[in-house]
Amino acid sequence: MKLHLGSGSRYLEGYLHVDIADYEHIDIKSSVDKLNTIDNDTVDEIYASHVLEYFDRNEVESVLNEWKRVLKKDGVLRIAVPNFEALIKVYQETAEIEKILGPLYGKWDLTDGNFIYHRTVYDKNSLTELLERIGFSDIELWNWREVFKDNLGYDDHSQAYFPHMDKENGIHVSLNIQCKK
Repeated sequence: MKLHLGSGSRYLEGYLHVDIADYEHIDIKSSVDKLNTIDNDTVDEIYASHVLEYFDRNEVESVLNEWKRVLKKDGVLRIAVPNFEALIKVYQETAEIEKILGPLYGKWDLTDGNFIYHRTVYDKNSLTELLERIGFSDIELWNWREVFKDNLGYDDHSQAYFPHMDKENGIHVSLNIQCKK
């Protein structure tokens, strides 16, 4: 079993889609921090792209422990979050704060007239330390080109660049980290 947490409008073949928004492809309509319908140790992979930053630093450990609960031993957690270090680089190169406001603060329309915003930001060190504290192992960066090679045409925020869509010369502004239970 593979979960796509916080999938929103994006459909990823081969995954169960979990989100609080109302889209036709959502398999489980639930907040991603409450996976009550999923048994312990039953999930092979969790993919959560630009979801974790919507949780406060004081609640993120609980969220990650919930994700760890459902993962099988050696199950993979693949996370993408806005990369604070890359956003600073964009700002330093452009001196335009507007260029980083979207990835930094986010704004997600829940399709019911309500919005949620990012509550925190990560760099590689802070996210790695957090995952280690929860007890995840084999923490490393992952490359979206490798992960999505069998899902050609799939595009989400894990592939975010500045300038927008300049995947060859731009600054990759998504921090993509994976680990194992």
